[in-house]
This record gives sequence, structure tokens and C-alpha cells, in this order.
Amino acid sequence: MKRLGNNRNLTGLLFVSPWIIGFLVFTAFPLLYSLFLSFQEVKITTDGIKTNFVSFGNYEYAFSVDGTFVDRVLKYLEEMVISVPIIIVFSLIIALLLNQKIKFRGLFRTIFFLPVIIASGPVIKELIDQGITTIPSIEQYAIYQALSDNPDGFFNGILLYLIKNLIVILWYSGVQILIFLAALQKMDKQIFEAAKIDGASNWEFFWKITLPSLTPMIIVNLIYTIVTYSVFSLNPIIEHIQKNMFKVNTGYGYASALSWIYFLIIAAALAIAVGVMTVKRKKKYT
Repeated sequence: MKRLGNNRNLTGLLFVSPWIIGFLVFTAFPLLYSLFLSFQEVKITTDGIKTNFVSFGNYEYAFSVDGTFVDRVLKYLEEMVISVPIIIVFSLIIALLLNQKIKFRGLFRTIFFLPVIIASGPVIKELIDQGITTIPSIEQYAIYQALSDNPDGFFNGILLYLIKNLIVILWYSGVQILIFLAALQKMDKQIFEAAKIDGASNWEFFWKITLPSLTPMIIVNLIYTIVTYSVFSLNPIIEHIQKNMFKVNTGYGYASALSWIYFLIIAAALAIAVGVMTVKRKKKYT
């Protein structure tokens, strides 16, 4: 029996070995090597890659000299705080609507998921350049002109960002809608029937049954949205890192340091978001 178990373990390991080898060669090694380069001054010469240990010099340069990077990080954090909740709420609303028994429900699901298939960097860039990602003729409205006259205010800046990027924000919602929709379809209908017999209203259905049941999926969508929003190819921080890779005075060493700083920022954002949601969930059930 023990021998049979060992054979099964060996068979399972054999099947996953391509993934393990691929991860070690194409992910783990480059990741660790970039960490090594982040503490080096890297120069590419005809004799190969030359490195010079500079300790935390690249990291200090990012925060003390490279003002562009700091500004873009702050702008990224501000936009993420605005965009992520909007994407989650919009996805939940659309999922609730698509979960109803309506005609052409499959067609509507396809329409909302279609942007996920074609939302590559070049496509989005072309749409932005053509002005398709903003609300049509929004500049003609008085509210937009009033906000444009005073863009430095905190709430004014948020509203202007939403107006200019509303369609792009909604473009990110396809996968989240499917995740919410799958969770809604897995809910036990008997719970709703029992609540209905007790006289619960639709409002109570949502807040007392549906939303608490969707909390795990909200956390999953939160993680997915933050990661997707952060690693999109048109992200200004990623563009800044790519530009510094080929500059003479910075190079691969400094670009690696910027990448690790950005990674730690994303990890911290994920930890805070998931931590807040987990604490709220525990308070509801205690």
C-alpha cells in the first residue's frame, strides 16, 4: 500500500515537473537576478554585463532624485483608490442584473466580457488617442467646465478623473462580472425562499444574504482588480521603468530597483485591501 502511494506521488510529481522547471527557470531565477541587479550599477559592454555594487544607492536615487517616479507612484495610488471600488461595485451590479431571468442573457454576458478579449495595450492606446474612452461631448457640459476651472481641489480632481476615464474603468470589469455571476448562481435558492416566507424584502435579501455570501468573491475580485490595474502595459510607472532600462545614467540596475519598489507597493496595497475586507468579514460573523 505504501509502495502504491509512493508511485502515485511520483506520477503526480512527474506531471507537474514541467511547470516546476518552467517556474524555476523562467520566473524564480529572473526574479532573484533582478533583486541582485537592483543593488548594482549595471553596464552592458562588448565584453558582457559589468556590475558594480552600490548597496541601496539605486533605491535612494528613486526617492531623492527621480521626482518623476515618486509623482507617478502617488498618482497611481490615488487612481487605484478611486478606480478599484468603482470597478468592484459596477461588476457586482451588472452581475446581479445578468443573474435575472431576462431574454438574451447569454448575449449580454458576451458583450460585457468581450472587452477582456480585445483589451490589449495597443488597442486601448488607440482608443485613448481617438478619444473613445471618454464620455462623448462631455466638454460641452457646464459641470465639466466648472471642474476644469478648478482642477486642484481633491473632489474636483476625482470627478475629473472619473469623467475622463469612466469607460476605461468599466472596461476592466469583464472577469469580475463573471466571478460574481458564478457565485450568485451557486447560492442555495432555499435560503431565499425561507427568507421570503419570513417576510424579508429584496433590500434585506441583498444586505443580509447576498452580499455576505459574496464576501469571499469580493476579496478575490479585489486582488484581481488591483493586480490587473497595476500591471497593465500602459501604466505610467511601468513605462517609466522601461525607459530607465535603456538610459546611460541609470540602466538595468536602477530599473530593477524601481521594479522591486513598485512590487512592494502593490504587495502592500493588496495586504491592506485584503486585511480590511477580512476584518470586516470577521466582525460580521462574531
